[in-house]
Amino acid sequence: MNNYVEIAPSPISLIESLRNIGYTIETAIADIIDNSITAEAGQINIRFAWNSGNPWLAIIDDGSGMTKDELIDAMRFGSMNPLEARTIDDLGRFGLGMKTASFSQSRHLTVLSKKGGQIACCEWDLEKLSKTENTGWKLGVLDLVAVRQRYTLNSIYNEFLTNAANGTILFWENIDRIREQVHLSKQESHFNALIDGARKHLELVFHRFLSPDPGKKKVTISINGDELTAFNPFNPRNLATQELEEQQIIIDGETIVVQPYVLPHHNKVSRQEYIQYSGEGGYLHNQGFYVYRNRRLIIKGTWFRLIKKEELNKLIRVRIDIPNSLDHLWKIDIKKSHASPPETIKNELRQVISKIELSGRRVYRQRGTKISTTIKSPVWNRVASGGTISYQINREHPIVIELLNSATAQQKAFFGNLITMFESSFPVDMFFNDIASSPEQVEKPGFSEKELEMLLDIFIQSWSSAGTPENGLSEKLLSTDPFASNQNITRKILKQRGYKSE
Repeated sequence: MNNYVEIAPSPISLIESLRNIGYTIETAIADIIDNSITAEAGQINIRFAWNSGNPWLAIIDDGSGMTKDELIDAMRFGSMNPLEARTIDDLGRFGLGMKTASFSQSRHLTVLSKKGGQIACCEWDLEKLSKTENTGWKLGVLDLVAVRQRYTLNSIYNEFLTNAANGTILFWENIDRIREQVHLSKQESHFNALIDGARKHLELVFHRFLSPDPGKKKVTISINGDELTAFNPFNPRNLATQELEEQQIIIDGETIVVQPYVLPHHNKVSRQEYIQYSGEGGYLHNQGFYVYRNRRLIIKGTWFRLIKKEELNKLIRVRIDIPNSLDHLWKIDIKKSHASPPETIKNELRQVISKIELSGRRVYRQRGTKISTTIKSPVWNRVASGGTISYQINREHPIVIELLNSATAQQKAFFGNLITMFESSFPVDMFFNDIASSPEQVEKPGFSEKELEMLLDIFIQSWSSAGTPENGLSEKLLSTDPFASNQNITRKILKQRGYKSE
């Protein structure tokens, strides 16, 4: 016969362990917002203040709210079995998020909720809990009188919930992680920087709620009154973005929707837009799959080790939509910031990759072929020979020929050696590194209008003397570098000289 002994975990010991589960302040705030969205909130306000070294943060929503019994249950650790079926729009999973996310950043959590005009308020205070270790899991329950005595909490209540029938305030105090991270003199600026980073994180993670598809409810999120702007990493509104064919994967009767995108080449967008959509770490780092669970971003910029991140694939981003019913297959973690598909799904994703890789690489290849077909007399030639590629100055370029024709034998030899020196000194490594990491910042030196005008007059005089017909000068100039790369200015000068450039 088996005997059983009930062993309840030590409250403070368990909570102190859960504090180090791996949340950052932005993932913690996002986890709280999940609860607000699940409660059908349309307006979520984040308020924070440094408060002379005693920072606090509040997240307020206009969702359905909770009764006293519902709030007490929500404050329980493991309030819902993760194996239980969730409603289709539920963003939760483990029944731990609100508590673990809050305690990862603070030591005092208060939740005030209002439902049907009735107020309920509870708190977990780790300082009090540590002093009452032997009395078990004693949750603090506050009445309205106690709430009125809490100045900041009461002010937030008066501002947002006094005239509302429903809503919830989640309030963090004793935010001690800031003190652990930086020196006292830098803590306020560090706190502000963390909130700024959280803003960017939330604009990405919840972009499909901030700017929803037709038929979906919009959710407004603001920080200290400043409304967040959705950041869609696929830049679908730009006409140069390629939206490839949607694909579906059926697993256990559930549908996973895969939507690939190829972002625009940097020559197709403004420099500002190109930098904006590069994301933290740049395009190379942010290529890959973006997994959404019920429209909420879980993980971004990964190929799940199916392929390596390569330069030619850096514009490819693939949106994957999964339902919460497949959490067990994707190994969604408590923080909802990590996912890993099983082999059955990986095999399907391998096929998706093979179909879209060509589209991503074609963006770069098309850019390469266009130059050689539009400029008949380039300054540089790309030469492929014996399995190697080199770039050589075009010896047949008109200006090179002009110089050689007027040079002595000794000058021709010197000039030829000079050209060879320039070619052999081409900074391949630096150029590749710059074009790979920040192509939008790589620019070739330009001509001023005066410089281009002087050079153009030399060409016109030389070609006219060589017998080039007047009606062919414009066409020849506009297919010769540097005029081919500066067509607007060249056409303007030709017009001033009386030549037609159409």
